[in-house]
Amino acid sequence: MGIYLDHAATTRMRDEVIEEMMPYFQTHYGNAASSYGLGVESRRALNHARTSIADTLQAKPEEIYFTSGGTEADNWAIRGITEACKEKGKHIITSKIEHPAVLQTCRFLESQGYEITYLNVDSSGSVDVKELESAIRKDTILISIMYANNEVGTIQPVQQISEIAHARGVLFHTDAVQAYGQIPVSAKRDGFDMLSASAHKFNGPKGVGFLYVRGYQKIDSFIRGGEQEVGKRAGTENVPGIVGMAKAAELAQQEMPERMQRTQRLRNLLWSRISEEIPKVTSNTSAKDILPGILNVSFGGRESAQMLGHLDRKEIYASGGSACSSQDRKPSHVLLAMGKTPEEIRGAVRFSLGYDNTEEEIELVMDVLTKMR
Repeated sequence: MGIYLDHAATTRMRDEVIEEMMPYFQTHYGNAASSYGLGVESRRALNHARTSIADTLQAKPEEIYFTSGGTEADNWAIRGITEACKEKGKHIITSKIEHPAVLQTCRFLESQGYEITYLNVDSSGSVDVKELESAIRKDTILISIMYANNEVGTIQPVQQISEIAHARGVLFHTDAVQAYGQIPVSAKRDGFDMLSASAHKFNGPKGVGFLYVRGYQKIDSFIRGGEQEVGKRAGTENVPGIVGMAKAAELAQQEMPERMQRTQRLRNLLWSRISEEIPKVTSNTSAKDILPGILNVSFGGRESAQMLGHLDRKEIYASGGSACSSQDRKPSHVLLAMGKTPEEIRGAVRFSLGYDNTEEEIELVMDVLTKMR
């Protein structure tokens, strides 16, 4: 089975989630749009899932829209708002360290005549709220800043960003794919207008996620066809996936305090051992507020690809950064934006821990790392 330390890329589905999903593959398989019994049961399951997920966000059920995952939710949030607010302006603010789902969407919009401001970040990966505020213009329609970074774990000042955006009449979207299910996230407290999440990041199934849209906000349809998701997102709903996502979200919410404490303790143990036992290492996970399970380390004088290959042969699974860009061999855009040196970027490895990692696994990982040459 090996030692899995890449939970920021994806997670194993929990047994309770699979059990919850199974009836909707073979027994309650009806189309939720149908009026007969099988369809009614599927629709009941969707309604329950929508309410359950809304509760985890302190939101309303009608503010939750199901999607195929975080990438679709990011695309929908940004492109849906550009359509809904096109009369107001064509200026969007984001940061240089966003997920490709946000950055590539913004680059596409640039080709369509939109202006995008890409905010800098400091050496810890945090945006400067003063720079953000000064970047807002009369024609700014949207600010899209991730809740927490997928490569280095930095948590952004979401509440401050919300306050600044709303004081200037601008909408705020946050990509919370890494944060939701890992740390407390609240629509009521945090104030964002839209939020994207993906089930497979918190031990749910792949291919399903959701977009939260605050009740008063109008957003344009993203996929046209049928009347699913109150006419905003056409296509037959993935009932088993949605049911599984709701169960995973419920479990994550119930266990969050304990999971956060345990995962953070293991991450701190791993960094303590690495920093003490391996020369020329630096932590790229250095912000004051960080996700409990992410540790990004630069190993001086080493190539991350070679290290990851060696770890893989020992059945230890980590990554060099975002799973969405790990195949293109380009330097991490996140570490570049943070001002890391070429050597630090070449030797960067991300370890991301989950709820089922153990101290014994950390010991085994250290045994392999300390023997590397």
